[in-house]
Amino acid sequence: MIAKDELQKRYLEEKLSMSDIASSLGCSVNKVVYWMDRYGIKRRSIGEAIYQKHNPHGDPFTVKPIKTKSDAKLLGMGIGLYWGEGTKANKYSVRLGNTDPALLNIFMLFLTELFGVKKTDMRFGLQIFSDIDPQEAMEFWTRELAVKPSQFYKITVTISGSLGTYRRKGAYGVVTVHYHNKKLRDIIVNMLPK
Repeated sequence: MIAKDELQKRYLEEKLSMSDIASSLGCSVNKVVYWMDRYGIKRRSIGEAIYQKHNPHGDPFTVKPIKTKSDAKLLGMGIGLYWGEGTKANKYSVRLGNTDPALLNIFMLFLTELFGVKKTDMRFGLQIFSDIDPQEAMEFWTRELAVKPSQFYKITVTISGSLGTYRRKGAYGVVTVHYHNKKLRDIIVNMLPK
């Protein structure tokens, strides 16, 4: 028999998985499941369990209250940018792509200042045309966004046809800011106008 308070402590407070509880108690997972069901302890969904496993100390972000006009302005800009330029179809991460480093920096500021996202936890995708020097583009973006090359995924190179208007606007390609967190993505999407 496994005591109810022991199960609640390990599963609900310490956020251990059923497998981890079974290992620590020297019993089978089935036994843990049986006693959890018997005591009416609600189990996490697979998605919640995976999220918990990847974030054992809780959410890696904090929704900060809007206290100043500048916070409200930043919130409005961030939501507007995500609404217009963000990838809302992806259900698991916050993504926004553009050719303008100033715009991307505002969005990154929105994430860091209002949600406590660490800049080092952000990843970046760089897409360039074949007539753009990859090294030069990478140097430009790491300098403009003040991030490390190691935060970038492998550069995607698209074969360019004729020179187009992209040359004036995106001489260094398109960068997509990625922050992988489903909960934060859902919070931001729920802030969008319906």
